[in-house]
Amino acid sequence: MPTDGQIAIIGGGPAGLMAAETLAARGLRVDVYDAMPSVGRKFLLAGKGGLNLTHTEAHETFLSRYGARREYLAPWLQGFDAQALRDWVHALGHDTFVGTSGRVFPTDKKAAPLLRAWLHRLRESGVMFHVRHRWLGWAENNTLRFATSDGERQIRADAVVLALGGGSWAKLGSNGAWMPILQAQGVPVAALQPANCGFDVGWSEHLRTRFAGQPIKSVVLNFTAAAGAPFRKQGELMLTATGLEGGLIYAASARLRGAIAATGPATIHLDLAPGWELARLTREIAHPRGSRSLSSHLHSRVNIHGVKMALLREIGSAEDFADPARLAALIKALPIRLIAPRPLDEAISSAGGVMFEALDAHGMLRTLPGVFCAGEMLDWEAPTGGYLLTACFASGRAAGLGVLDWLGAI
Repeated sequence: MPTDGQIAIIGGGPAGLMAAETLAARGLRVDVYDAMPSVGRKFLLAGKGGLNLTHTEAHETFLSRYGARREYLAPWLQGFDAQALRDWVHALGHDTFVGTSGRVFPTDKKAAPLLRAWLHRLRESGVMFHVRHRWLGWAENNTLRFATSDGERQIRADAVVLALGGGSWAKLGSNGAWMPILQAQGVPVAALQPANCGFDVGWSEHLRTRFAGQPIKSVVLNFTAAAGAPFRKQGELMLTATGLEGGLIYAASARLRGAIAATGPATIHLDLAPGWELARLTREIAHPRGSRSLSSHLHSRVNIHGVKMALLREIGSAEDFADPARLAALIKALPIRLIAPRPLDEAISSAGGVMFEALDAHGMLRTLPGVFCAGEMLDWEAPTGGYLLTACFASGRAAGLGVLDWLGAI
């Protein structure tokens, strides 16, 4: 194998940039190619509402967030864990803080200053950036083909890191266009599917027009699939014109998507009054309300109002509202039938991609020596909370180390 050479990183997201940094730190020539006019666009989007970098929970709990792909990601996350990511941010001149839920953010909660500092350091280390270069695959002489504004360009590289993203947010560059290219090379891939996504319900026109966009705060989502452990988590949802979105349902999205694919529409149950025992809730509802409306009664006695009351009206029957015990039971376990996940391009992230079985221990494709994969284009998924970004960074570093090992540079 060669001892040095030119390295092509295709994809300028966190995984690709971390691979570039790992390689440039060892003195190799690194060129980063991206189809978009600038790199890090999805990274910037992730920071729009506050850049959640990682999470401070115990390492074993952290690893559990990756589900069936935990065993594959564990070595990479062991090499670059949540604390290592925080240290890396600090080395770029930015501080971090831990939120009340254990999530870690830059002090200013913004992605742009962090990305600027990172790109500056990469350029200083010799990394070259080539934007508006859309990867087309390989030519017959094994050179890399790129579509550019000046026509097709072919590049020869001694090693390649593919960090092309998944299939969500196509307008930012993650469109899954690489799938048929790799399939044609005999690389096994799993179909891309929405992850951390909303779900369609099919609300009435009244609920849709009056309450779309309103948060449903402090509820517990319960779901049990035909196979698998029960899911129970407290948090918030957002009622949309088509159904439900938000962190709480994102956390259950993998289970819900799988259940819908296996058996059709899935029913979740929302506890609209966490902390209330059923017996006490029933007594409060049964308390004489005099001339007050039922809506006013529920608001004053059990704090059910607004969008929660609207959901009860949407799903409950006249018989439910006439019987305090039935109404209390409905409040504690409101059934909502989810029809389908929202389209892939609306999802925060995607599942599917290059199967881990296609890679060796260093992240190199078994059928394409010298070609490594990293980031969201691999077949894994995780909930929001910093897990997505941490694994992207860790896999990029692992790919960079894999290239060094393959080149005999370490």
